[in-house]
Amino acid sequence: MTDYAIGDIQGCYDRLRSVLDKVAFSPSRDCLWVAGDLINRGPASLETLRFLEGLGGATTVVLGNHDLHLLAVALGGHQTRRKDTLADILESPDHDRLVAWLRQQRLCLYDRDRHLFMAHAGLPHIWSLDQAQALGREVEAVIRGPQARDYFTHMYGNRPACWHDGLTGIDRWRAITNYFTRMRFVAEDGTLELATKESADAAPGGFAPWFRYPRHDNVKVIFGHWAALEGRTGSEQFIGLDTGCVWGGALTIMNLDSGERIHCDC
Repeated sequence: MTDYAIGDIQGCYDRLRSVLDKVAFSPSRDCLWVAGDLINRGPASLETLRFLEGLGGATTVVLGNHDLHLLAVALGGHQTRRKDTLADILESPDHDRLVAWLRQQRLCLYDRDRHLFMAHAGLPHIWSLDQAQALGREVEAVIRGPQARDYFTHMYGNRPACWHDGLTGIDRWRAITNYFTRMRFVAEDGTLELATKESADAAPGGFAPWFRYPRHDNVKVIFGHWAALEGRTGSEQFIGLDTGCVWGGALTIMNLDSGERIHCDC
């Protein structure tokens, strides 16, 4: 039995099957951790979503911003965007089942045995490991529950830009969501800068990549989301797996125990 983690698939179904073939992945034996952004922008979002849902207990998923965008369109009344490739999902006869499955997925997860944490965008230095898990469960319960439509209606926005424990309601949920699914550059006090998407060296004044701040718990963090990094963080503690498949880069899968990374060119 082998556990693997994979970066942003974004509807690149053929590349997903190719990289799984490279490691001889078997759902009867192995497990696949998916670091968010299963769908959108690539050519086969529906096939990708159906395949991952069909893996059942052999897959562990955290939600990315593109996955939440699909839910915001399906449940929150938002319109698709010009570059979206979600129409095949929205028009499919199994649309309701796939949306229901996506709503059951996680925002973050922690493997105690490996001391390993995964979230789509990462883990901000201002949150302890226990706090991050509790905040993730809080928003997961909203996404799965009766407040989901209100949440998705008001999910978008860059404010509040900085976390504080006194946040309530949709502002609190939006902030948690932004840290887990949109974060790249952060200030020392935890303020998010959400406009810049370039490489780690392009940090605006007063900000740094979130993984440049030290963590004293020594937890390893797996994340996706930041294609411009090309998987490079300069640290063995922070493991970036988004290598820009949908932009012509590569799809990367990693053996969680050996750390070996296997790529499939896109």
